[in-house]
Amino acid sequence: MDCIGIKKDDLVYDIQTAKALNIQGEEILADSSDDALSILRHSTAHMMAQAIKELHTEAQFFVGPVVSEGFYYDFKVEKSLNEDDLKIIEKKMKEIAGRKLPITRAEISREEFSKKFENDPLKQMVLKNITDEVITTYTQGDFEDLCKGPHLENTRNIRNFKLIRVAGAYLGGDEKNEMITRIYGISFFEKQDLKDYVTMMAEAAKRDHRKLGTELKLFTFSDDVGAGLPLWLPNGARLRGKLEQLLYKAHRIRGYEPVRAPEILKAEAWVKSGHYENYKENMYFTTIDDKEYGLKPMNCIGHIEIFKDSLVSYKDLPMKFFEYGVVHRHELSGAMHGLFRVREFTQDDAHIFCMPTQVKDVIIEVIEFVESLMNAFDFKYEMEVSTKPEKAIGDDEFWETTTKGIMDALDENGYSYGIDEGGGAFYGPKIDIKILDAIGRKWQCGTIQVDMNLPERFDINYTTQDDTRERPVMIHRAILGSFERFIGILTEHCAGEFPFSIAPTQVSIVPIADSHVQYAKQIQQELLEMDIDSDIFSKNESLNKRIRTAEKQRVPMIIVLGDEEVANNTVALRDRRKRERSEMSKAEFFTMLTNKKQEDKI
Repeated sequence: MDCIGIKKDDLVYDIQTAKALNIQGEEILADSSDDALSILRHSTAHMMAQAIKELHTEAQFFVGPVVSEGFYYDFKVEKSLNEDDLKIIEKKMKEIAGRKLPITRAEISREEFSKKFENDPLKQMVLKNITDEVITTYTQGDFEDLCKGPHLENTRNIRNFKLIRVAGAYLGGDEKNEMITRIYGISFFEKQDLKDYVTMMAEAAKRDHRKLGTELKLFTFSDDVGAGLPLWLPNGARLRGKLEQLLYKAHRIRGYEPVRAPEILKAEAWVKSGHYENYKENMYFTTIDDKEYGLKPMNCIGHIEIFKDSLVSYKDLPMKFFEYGVVHRHELSGAMHGLFRVREFTQDDAHIFCMPTQVKDVIIEVIEFVESLMNAFDFKYEMEVSTKPEKAIGDDEFWETTTKGIMDALDENGYSYGIDEGGGAFYGPKIDIKILDAIGRKWQCGTIQVDMNLPERFDINYTTQDDTRERPVMIHRAILGSFERFIGILTEHCAGEFPFSIAPTQVSIVPIADSHVQYAKQIQQELLEMDIDSDIFSKNESLNKRIRTAEKQRVPMIIVLGDEEVANNTVALRDRRKRERSEMSKAEFFTMLTNKKQEDKI
């Protein structure tokens, strides 16, 4: 990709910028790296805010950060904005870019800024979250906002952008606060990158798992049940059950033992684990017999208690427990999105207890498991090592040792990975598995977390060869992340064309007339005994309409049954994915289906 050359005087730069952009001679090359795009998009966010301010003079602005897919700004206006307003704001942004306004950075004291914006409660709220005595602002034209920066030097450099959507958001992310307006946008250095993104978004809209989930009758939500609590319809439950079965076998052949822990535990357990102090705001609590209990947001404590139930020898390690664990987490209502972000979900969760000398081998074995699963569903993936977050337990030595151990395991086996500074779990560093779907989007799914804190807190140990007691290392591991999120991602990845082995309905049976229904029911029963799901399309509709209905449901195999098929014990097959038609005996058809099921192995 060609780079855009931006002269040094076209950027308000500092040390952060020097790290973010490649400086070559008299030019800073905006090379579309993540850091360079971050500067561009933050500058675009301010230009959007300026456009909103010029269109709505009463507007007040909260924060406008860069996020993984562009940027957003939270603000208050008197009217409710919709998609039509985005076009108006975009037009104003283009006008501002054409004015070629200089973007200037200034340092200002807290007192001076507070007085300058004394009639702006949102700015006062932002100021409270900043501890520095001297702060910085960025100004372009008549628009000024509190910001750490850096920014581009002039609005003329912001040319390729698009506003994506308008939404509501709780002020400061707190449901107790008022709802304000949020607008999301995207920007690029290259025009072609923007065009590609718009094309991708159009394709993503067609693949939206919420839309396909309705069309394919996979899942639904009900206000009577509650937000973020999915209801699995028969087709979705079939799909999910087959995926669970596929993973169950894959776990067992790799030496994992199935376990089951309760979904509610005493609050004392969450105090001991550190969740009560570090994760309480994401949990649900209740009182039973005058004691406080918490619904589990994670499965680790139950697995620790199962480990403690027996005397463990070094010969038993690594010990691998896995569970399809139902967990509950309090997500803000504005953050929930189909199956991607829900309040109840099921993790394909596992915990591996091992000796320190086994950690590297365990990590590599888990990554190989990940690879087999990603290959089965035609996903590419990337890995990131996430380091110590601001809110964490354990001393620096623990974090340095375990983080280095993870990186050494990856380095020694030739795996490439990125670094997510501060992205670790509060109890330990981790490897995040990010999958790439069919249209190039990146999704966070699985994770591998190394933990020596919980074994210490719960005082678990094993007997060594010398008959002494030692502390095991605990590795938290989820490959899908959750069935809900993975099914949402997979639905969009394959546009509802699920692999044959997990398709909700694998065969559609279309009898031409009522006289052929009995043969259809016979085949359906035989397929069910082979663990293959089928539906009979025998409504009082034309043959072509019934076939079209089956095709719209994205059923892989369609068989049509008439007099000839009944008489000869055959089927007329339509393989809708290969776009092929053929005649074959029922026995040949069953053999073909058995072979297709075996193609999808993990």
